[in-house]
Amino acid sequence: MSIVLSVNVGLRAPNPAGTGIPSGMRKHPVDGPVLLRDPGDKRTGDGSGVVGDFVGNRRHHGGTFQAVYAVSREELDVWAADLGRDLPAGAFGENLTTEGLDVDAALVGEIWQVGPVVRLKVTGPRIPCRTFASAMGVRGWVPKFTRRGRTGAYLQVLTPGEVAAGDSITVEHRPEHSITVPLLFAALTTDRSLMPRLLEAGDDLPSDTRAEVERYVAKHQVEHGTQHTESP
Repeated sequence: MSIVLSVNVGLRAPNPAGTGIPSGMRKHPVDGPVLLRDPGDKRTGDGSGVVGDFVGNRRHHGGTFQAVYAVSREELDVWAADLGRDLPAGAFGENLTTEGLDVDAALVGEIWQVGPVVRLKVTGPRIPCRTFASAMGVRGWVPKFTRRGRTGAYLQVLTPGEVAAGDSITVEHRPEHSITVPLLFAALTTDRSLMPRLLEAGDDLPSDTRAEVERYVAKHQVEHGTQHTESP
């Protein structure tokens, strides 16, 4: 059975990286149900899709397509063994720590039902940043995390409502394509040759990601002389 092991929120606090931008990276489990809803535009909306959770850097985090971040307890346990230290729920800055669900096997566009009401759509990977690295305090954390390539998943809130620890997670829909969260992560970071393949996901890609992929493909078609142009 797949469940929400904990719901985690981070309050406004100094950035672990020492920048002037405050951060909600350090998250902790909360008691009772928490409302999940669409936070709206990344720059002008509510930031996080989890009420009570703070997002500081609106350029790179938050908004409709990064409303909620999920990481499996099993993945945290792998890292805990590797690092030789405990990693409590929320250690990766995730809002939902899951159990019994392979978050990193999710397809982009996959839809989960969480509890009796909430529906979430998988939108893509978490890209590791300086704040994450500073919070972890591990030398070379960004390349280490990137090499493993199992980042957890960002989620869009399709149907708002309250979630709490113990709520069930059911995969309601899996798309026809084969674009997983790790494959999308690799294409965006370490293996750009995978970019054209991402178009297989079609409208399941968030609009900003799809636009980036289309720009990349168009540019490389021109560079390799493969772009089709109509005769005047």
